[in-house]
Amino acid sequence: MENKLDLDPELVGEARRLAAGIAARVQEYVRPRTTVAVERAVLRLMGVGGVDEAGVPLPNRLVDQLRRAGSLARGAALPLAAAVYRHGLPPGEAAREAGRGRIRLDAPADEGAVRETAARLARDGLARIDRARRERERLLARLGQSPPPLLYAIVATGNIYEDLVQARAAAGQGADIIAVIRSTGQSLLDYVPFGPTTEGFGGTYATRANFRLMREALDEEGERLGRYIMLTNYASGLCMPEIAALGAQERLDVMLNDAMYGIIFRDINMRRTFVDQHFSRVVSAYGGLVINTGEDNYLTTADAVEAAHTVLASQFVNEQLALAAGLVPEQIGLGHAFEMDPGREDGFLWELAQARMVREIFPASPVKYMPPTKFMTGNIFQGHVQDALFNVASVMSGQTIHLLGMPTEAIHTPLLADRYLAITCARYIFRNLRHLGEEISFRPGGRIQERARGVLRDAVDLLRRIDRVGLMEALHRGMFAGVSRSPEGGRGRDGVLEKGEGYWNPFLEPMRKGADVHAAG
Repeated sequence: MENKLDLDPELVGEARRLAAGIAARVQEYVRPRTTVAVERAVLRLMGVGGVDEAGVPLPNRLVDQLRRAGSLARGAALPLAAAVYRHGLPPGEAAREAGRGRIRLDAPADEGAVRETAARLARDGLARIDRARRERERLLARLGQSPPPLLYAIVATGNIYEDLVQARAAAGQGADIIAVIRSTGQSLLDYVPFGPTTEGFGGTYATRANFRLMREALDEEGERLGRYIMLTNYASGLCMPEIAALGAQERLDVMLNDAMYGIIFRDINMRRTFVDQHFSRVVSAYGGLVINTGEDNYLTTADAVEAAHTVLASQFVNEQLALAAGLVPEQIGLGHAFEMDPGREDGFLWELAQARMVREIFPASPVKYMPPTKFMTGNIFQGHVQDALFNVASVMSGQTIHLLGMPTEAIHTPLLADRYLAITCARYIFRNLRHLGEEISFRPGGRIQERARGVLRDAVDLLRRIDRVGLMEALHRGMFAGVSRSPEGGRGRDGVLEKGEGYWNPFLEPMRKGADVHAAG
C-alpha cells in the first residue's frame, strides 16, 4: 500500500520489535499453563458434546471431575482416550458414562494404546475442521464476494429463529457479513449453553446449534444471491477456546477474538484470558477464520483524540500475539473506530488520518472498522449524516470490514428498515467514491500527515513503557482505555493451572503445523 502518510519506517519497525518482545513475555507465561476452558475445548474437538441429565454440558462435567480428582494437570485428552480405549465407547458416550460414575477415567497399563486413541480422536476432530475449511474455500471460489469494504450487519433479537429471518433480509439487502451478537453477559458464563435458544437479552446465545442453523440459512441465501455470505460470532469471555472450536467446526468465517477486551471491559482475569486467547487463536488459525480484535472499544471509555495512540499500541501487541498463535496477517482483523466528537473542528481529517494509518501499517490485515456510537444522540437525521461520513472515511482509506452504522443507534435494536437505510447509504457512497482514495494524496507536512505521525510517535512511546513493565503490569496501571485491572483479580482466575508432568494437548502441534502448511500454500 502506498505510503501517503509518509510514516517513518524506522518507528514502525521499532513498534513491531517492542510489541514482539511484549508478546514473547506473555507467551512465556502461557506456555506452561492451561485452563479449564482450554481442556473443555480439547474435549469438544475430540467429539464430546451435549449435556447430562441435569443440563450440565458434558465437557464441563468431565473437566470438573478430573479437577476434583487432581488429574487435570495432565490434560483432559488422555483420560477421555483411556475411557474410550478401555470400554470401546464413542467419546460423547464415554464422557456421559464417566459423569455418571459408571466408568473410570484413569489410564490402563497400555499407555501407548491410550495415546494412539487420543491421537486418532484428535485426527477425527481435525478432519471435521478440514472439511469446513475446504467447503468455505470451494464456495468462495464459486460464488465470490462483493468488493471491499465488506458490509458487516448485526442481528441481535435474542431468538435464533428471528435472527435467521433478519439475517436473510440483511443479506438480501446487500450485507456481506452477518454477525450474531451474543446475549448480554454470555462472556461471563463459564459454560457454553446447549441447543437452539430463543430467550437471549440484547443478543442470541452462542451455541453449536445456533451456529449451525445460521450457517445453513446463510448458505441457502448465498446460493440465491450468487455470493458467499460470511458469518461472525464472538470467541471471547470465559469460554473463548470452546467457542473458537465450535466456530471452526461449524464453518464460521470471522470470530471476534481480542487478547485484552475481556480483561478491560468484562473484568475477566488476565492470566486466564492470555492462556485462553492463545489456544483459541491456534484453533482459528488452523480453521482459516479471520479474527477481529477489539481496540475500537477503547474509544468508548477514552477520548478518541487523546487516546488514539493506545489503540495503535494495542494493535501492534494484538498482531504479535496472533502471529505467535499461527495466524497470518490476512487473518488478523484489527479493531478501529470512527469515534471523535462530531463537534470537533477538522475531526474528519483526524479520523481519516487514523484510518489510513492503520491500513498503511497493517496493509494485509482486514481491519474491522467500527461506526460512530459514542456520540450518537437519538437524532436519527444527525446520526445518518455521521454514518455517511464514516462510510466516506472507510472507502477513502481502503478498509476491508465495514460495520454498518445505524441511524437509530442509541435508541433501540435496529429494525429491518433501519438496516435497509444503513446498507443503502453505504452502498451508494462506496459505489460513487470507489476509487477516490487512489486519486488523492495528502499535503506533505499537512494536518493529516502530522496527525498520523504524532499518533505513531506516541504509540511507540507507550510501547516502550509497556516493554519496561510488562503487559500485565501495564493493564494494572490502566494504560489502555483508562481501566485498571489486577493480575490477581477478575473472574475465572481459579480456572488457570500449571501443566503437570506428562501433560498433552493432541491438537497444539498438528494445528500449528497445519496452519503453517495452509499459510505456505
